Amino acid sequence: MKKHIILFAALLLSALGAGAQVAVNADSASLTPAQKCIHHPRHYTEEQMPEDNPIIVDRLEEWKDLKFGFMVHWGIYAQWGVVESWSICSEPWITRDGRDYMTYVQSYRALNKSFKPTKFDANRWAKNAADAGMKYVVFTTKHHDGFCMFDSKYTDYTISNKSCPYSKKIDSDVTRSIVETFRSKGFWTGLYFSKPDWHCPDYWAPEWATPDRNVNYDPQQDPERWQRYCDFTYNQIYELTHNYGPIDILWLDGGWVRPEWSITPEIREWLGCRGYVQDIDMPAIAKMAREKIPDLLIVDRSVGGKYENYTTPEQQIPQSYMPQPWETCMTMGDSWSYVPNDNYKSTNTLIHTLCDVVAKGGNLLLNVGPDAYGVLPERAVVRMKEIGQWLKINGEAIYETRPLMPFVDGRWRLTQSKDGKTAYAIYLLDEGEAMPEVVTLPKFDRNPVKVSLLGKGGSVKMRQDGSNTELYVHPSESNHAVAFKVQFEKTKKGR
Repeated sequence: MKKHIILFAALLLSALGAGAQVAVNADSASLTPAQKCIHHPRHYTEEQMPEDNPIIVDRLEEWKDLKFGFMVHWGIYAQWGVVESWSICSEPWITRDGRDYMTYVQSYRALNKSFKPTKFDANRWAKNAADAGMKYVVFTTKHHDGFCMFDSKYTDYTISNKSCPYSKKIDSDVTRSIVETFRSKGFWTGLYFSKPDWHCPDYWAPEWATPDRNVNYDPQQDPERWQRYCDFTYNQIYELTHNYGPIDILWLDGGWVRPEWSITPEIREWLGCRGYVQDIDMPAIAKMAREKIPDLLIVDRSVGGKYENYTTPEQQIPQSYMPQPWETCMTMGDSWSYVPNDNYKSTNTLIHTLCDVVAKGGNLLLNVGPDAYGVLPERAVVRMKEIGQWLKINGEAIYETRPLMPFVDGRWRLTQSKDGKTAYAIYLLDEGEAMPEVVTLPKFDRNPVKVSLLGKGGSVKMRQDGSNTELYVHPSESNHAVAFKVQFEKTKKGR
């Protein structure tokens, strides 16, 4: 994951790509090629257009039913309890407790020689995720530091290579263990993969300095070297999409590795002091991956166009409903990776976040970082179980639903069944707060005829007060949020 968070407006503009209209107060002669392409739809290439393959479109609808996913950032960095990968990047915002940069990087890169997660148990992770009510998993097979948590024949820097002590274990390929275990439990499986690789000499050439996160040589001046890197990336993604069965999601991070057409003024700062364009030929990668898995969802984060099947606002939630498929990726704690004594969000906050995301049309991908032994922190597991307990009662208002206007109304979060016949109104409670005796439903475009409390059964007493519908609820102990099922009067046929 990137340490910085781009302004959401910029990310959304990039993600919409060809679907966005940009108001440009300038003569067309002064526009950049990317601006011209966005400003004039007739110039769009197939790569820039949103995906229209009916297989992928239908698969996205199935993905939207899941609502709640489990993300896992795990790698050699867990041994030090530091933010994943970023401490070896020399950008000025990064701190290393005063340690010398070169010495630090050498020590970090040698962490593969001591990585031995002897308590890793994919079955336990899957049980924790199932207890939380999560429906899909996205696992970091390779972060920016280049260490592969899968068995790759294109590098020695892997968990299965003899240089790593965990390789002595028969099933040392933890990616295989995770994918096969979660799939057997009914989860969708997703694989995170970093497009930039700071360990590969064809990305960060060792003979030159690395001033920022980007490739440290000009791909246009050394096209053979850049082609080697493109081939390396292609081959590793081939391994992930061909050696692990029918995965569901290919989740690509490192959005500064992108084609020139996608570089907007808001994105350009990502390209660093040299501004090199880093195009790895996503059309070829997508074609290769989908020859094996025709319904594979691809998330080329922040790039937009055909290969960003859904957008991924990071650590934030849109202000209101968004029509395109989207997923908030968010940490349970402050860090993506394991940090001792991390500051975890409360169960109340996490449930409210899930309700808010779903009401606005998105999925929530919630991240927890395991420790160096492969164990999920106990405080995180407790919260996961508590979220699952809430979903056992109220999940009907979350899973397989769609947004309902006005989506958000004060404390209310609104969803509806996919056939539109039933609405769900979720009332958010403060920490420790009891449900009020009387609440007023948001206004719908139809008249409610029956309201019931999920998990309790039976109708809730209603009273019409002008255009308002008041509900009379027996006060109860705080349960973070209370979901009501709302049924409407039948409409005339054909309406």
